[in-house]
Amino acid sequence: MSAALFKLYIVRCADGSLYTGIATDVEKRIAEHDRGLRGAKYLRGRGPLRIVFVEPAGDRAMASRLEYRVKRMSREQKLELIAGERQLQDLLGNQVLGGGS
Repeated sequence: MSAALFKLYIVRCADGSLYTGIATDVEKRIAEHDRGLRGAKYLRGRGPLRIVFVEPAGDRAMASRLEYRVKRMSREQKLELIAGERQLQDLLGNQVLGGGS
């Protein structure tokens, strides 16, 4: 049985702020955020949420590393990622983005 493949996502809140997360099913996760069920506390009252970035992020460990690195980026750097001017792979150095074995 292979490990679930995660995606890294960024949503833009109604107030213009950006939120980064990981999930295997991004649409389902955003619905959880919208309904307040198991959603991030930060997102409460900040809807509607709009998905602005989704990229494959490998297994959970790799996705968590990427999420940490993206969350530490400046807003301007995140906007460059969203615009395609930066790549997730660039955040990994020598590591290869892909699924676990």
